[in-house]
Amino acid sequence: MKAKLRPDGNLRIIGTNELGLETAYDTHVKSGGDDSAPTPMEVLLQCIGACSYFDVVSILRKKRKTVDALFIDLDSERQTEHPMVFTKVHIIYKLISPDAELHDLERAVELSQEKYCSVSAMVKKSGCEVTWECRLNDTNG
Repeated sequence: MKAKLRPDGNLRIIGTNELGLETAYDTHVKSGGDDSAPTPMEVLLQCIGACSYFDVVSILRKKRKTVDALFIDLDSERQTEHPMVFTKVHIIYKLISPDAELHDLERAVELSQEKYCSVSAMVKKSGCEVTWECRLNDTNG
């Protein structure tokens, strides 16, 4: 796996993967940026959810469960001193499905978090506590 970064004005940068797909990054105004794109730490938090999302949907589909939608909310805490690493990440999985049971979702998340999700595994190895909970057919934000 390889990636490249290039400047895109002020402190904004564009990352490009081997397929040529791009991701924009910026930093907050208080740090000299323009708030025009997520920060690397915001993207990392999203990546924790995205990696697990793919696992969970795949596992549920293999169990022949209908996945109308899966929403993931993430909340994090960071160390107050530099490097300001994540110390805690809490993930809420909200599955919309007419035929899945809560235990189906919980098992899929358990497999993702304990076996398959590389991003969560990397974050956990840094010492970050990753916790999660599951909700079924909960459409509340």
